[in-house]
Amino acid sequence: MFRSIVRPSDVPLREVHHASATRDVLRVAAARGHDVEMPDVLPINRDVSIPLDEVTVLASRSSGPGGQHANKTESRIEASFDVEASTALDDAQKRRVMARCGPVVRAVAQDARGQARNRALALERLAERLSRALEVPRVRRPTKPTKASRTRRLDAKRRAAQRKSDRRRPSGDD
Repeated sequence: MFRSIVRPSDVPLREVHHASATRDVLRVAAARGHDVEMPDVLPINRDVSIPLDEVTVLASRSSGPGGQHANKTESRIEASFDVEASTALDDAQKRRVMARCGPVVRAVAQDARGQARNRALALERLAERLSRALEVPRVRRPTKPTKASRTRRLDAKRRAAQRKSDRRRPSGDD
């Protein structure tokens, strides 16, 4: 029997909305008997990707209602990333993430019924949290108001003053 290999780049872009969708498509391909190459990095932003072996994934029992299924299955996933021990981030990035999120960044998912979907959700949340922590705020450049904007402001003040004076009772001098 011939088995094809499916790579993340083989998945049509119109079907993929984010990284976890790519993983879901690859899981379906694996279930259908294709040899699948799972991505071994977690994309954070355009410049940074973290190897998945630096992310610790722990499974535990989910809380809340659900009966026997929830009580017996370990579907809650906690993904944690040790910033200090990372080789994917440079020193400036490590300082920025540690200042905003601390030395260990964690993300938990227990929304879905299955462990695989919760794992994808937890990794997606971890990537989002790291992406927000790595953002460098833009420096504000102070600017002066233009001559036209100053003129508009003064004209608006004159119109407002005229409107208020028109509301007054006419004086007896006229």
